[in-house]
Amino acid sequence: MNESAFDESGMEYSDFLNQFKTSIHRLFEKENINTLSLSRGLPPHVWKEIMNLKPLSVAIPKEFGGRDMKVKECLGILSAASYESLPLSLTFGINIALFLEPVAKYGHQDVKENIFKNFLANGAMGGLMITEPDYGSDALNMKTQNELKGDHYSVQGTKHWQGLTGMADYWLITSRNINSEGSLSRDVDFFIADTHVREQNVEVLEYYDNPGLYMIPYGLNKIDIKVPQHNKLIPESTGLKMMLDILHRSRFQFPGMGMGFLKRMLDEATKHCKERMVGNSNLFALDQVQYQIARLQSFFTLCSAMCAKSSTISGIDHDVSTSGVHANSMKALVTDMMQEAAQTLVQLSGGKGYRISHIGGRGIMDSRPFQIFEGSNEMLYTQISEGILKDMKKKKMPHFGSYLALNDLSKEAVKLYSQELDFSIDQALSQRKMIDLGKIIARIVIVNDLIELNNLGFEQELTDMTIEMVRQEIVSLLASMHHHKALVPIEESNGKSDWMAFL
Repeated sequence: MNESAFDESGMEYSDFLNQFKTSIHRLFEKENINTLSLSRGLPPHVWKEIMNLKPLSVAIPKEFGGRDMKVKECLGILSAASYESLPLSLTFGINIALFLEPVAKYGHQDVKENIFKNFLANGAMGGLMITEPDYGSDALNMKTQNELKGDHYSVQGTKHWQGLTGMADYWLITSRNINSEGSLSRDVDFFIADTHVREQNVEVLEYYDNPGLYMIPYGLNKIDIKVPQHNKLIPESTGLKMMLDILHRSRFQFPGMGMGFLKRMLDEATKHCKERMVGNSNLFALDQVQYQIARLQSFFTLCSAMCAKSSTISGIDHDVSTSGVHANSMKALVTDMMQEAAQTLVQLSGGKGYRISHIGGRGIMDSRPFQIFEGSNEMLYTQISEGILKDMKKKKMPHFGSYLALNDLSKEAVKLYSQELDFSIDQALSQRKMIDLGKIIARIVIVNDLIELNNLGFEQELTDMTIEMVRQEIVSLLASMHHHKALVPIEESNGKSDWMAFL
């Protein structure tokens, strides 16, 4: 496939997307994606064919030759990629949400043209460096520092677990400014590093042996670079607000990566259960199997609602820095569904599914880190609860259902679950209860999005079934929340825990 064979300029999006889907499917069929998935990375010729399709043009402004950064188009490419390969979709997601969109929104005009041109013409890639070995999700305490020296910034520190380690052409690197007394600023700065410029190159100290996502290299990176002043992103107010805007927008785009993956898990499970004969009937005839397939359909439905909503609220013309409850609800819920969907497919497939060369077995390991990176789901569910409870206290509304009925994120969905949500919260909750409450809120928020999509004409039967499936989950979560006991680890000191001693 040569570059001139695929020209995205002026092409209708439906044609562009269909050509991408067809080309990727044929490529992975020809190269055998199951075999490719057994080794680290992809061969250069495979990457070249993929990037010749110009998938990242969807996240490049029209003035620079791209398709104009429509969220719907970005999510469509992510979904099409994840149907064939979740790591490929994540590679695109990293480039789109963690590099191209931030550069388009906050980058200096002087640097944009060369970067976007390199992406379109040469298949360049970029990523984001926030996480540090000693701080993890505690990003505000990062120790990577920057200092203005003459006409450039010196940036020094250590980062790790960056997707595309050693592979990206560009990096967005976060750091804190150091003053003359050696103290680090509370604010955060972002710098663009071009790895092909000697003074901006990032040194890889170690590659990690990640158990999934084989296509994407991760590792430990040493930062000791010098970058021009115009390589610094320009925040609209503070760097912290810019970081929240970037991270929330990224979380709003997780449903794009989840969409194709969930559809693939559903398609594979349905096909297997209809073809697999057990005695005189197929697996699909069993009511437990039908329930599991129905759950996969509900995941597909909820993710569809997320994609539709994200397409209208998460473009770079929106400030999503204060949209934590909605963004965290999408990210945490869709990634939990991705992991459960993969587990379900493997369970239904039996021994056949428990192989890396099987889309289900591979899917378990590939989807698992989605529940961890960009904020572990337990942390995000806690933050969702904290945000809602803080607002309830501010509005002096202890009744949970009544508050949700007045919140724009939940006011339509709460009508469906008024009986289940008829309770008050008038005391501090333990973290375990906060996580359960966050899971409930996330489901209410996304069902609210589903009602919006249903009003536009989305499949009524899928909507009704999904609403009832979510009701079961809410009831189960409430039971867990209301019956929590203060269970803590036991310090074993009496020597009476060896079962052999009693025989």
